[in-house]
Amino acid sequence: MSRVVILLVAVLGLITVAVAEQSLVSKAPEGAKVYFIEPADGAMVSSTFTVKFGLSGMGVAPAGVDKENTGHHHILINMDELPDMSLPLPANDQVKHFGGGQTETTLTLEPGEHTLQLLLGNHLHIPHDEPVLSDKITVTVK
Repeated sequence: MSRVVILLVAVLGLITVAVAEQSLVSKAPEGAKVYFIEPADGAMVSSTFTVKFGLSGMGVAPAGVDKENTGHHHILINMDELPDMSLPLPANDQVKHFGGGQTETTLTLEPGEHTLQLLLGNHLHIPHDEPVLSDKITVTVK
């Protein structure tokens, strides 16, 4: 093959990869917000307590449902640093997924002080372009 053809194939390959990667990330509408309805920042809670999620400017859709201006909730527990916002969020003790479209849950945590933060993910659990991220709150478990 000529050098021009090889170069053209390489460039087309890079464009294809870039388009494929870009289509995995969803754009969040301007002004979208996720927040805690309950508990309040600074709340004293029992070891098992209810957490209610709020969302404005977007809708909730289960994981796997690719619908514009929607996402589903994740709770970040005691995380000092945010996860990689370009990849699907991991599922572990610090990142709880609510891919069924849930808007509340019950958490059980050990006694002591804990931080909670909500992060909306798209249909693939990837945070939106302009992440929809709540303020971090602190709760104290009795």
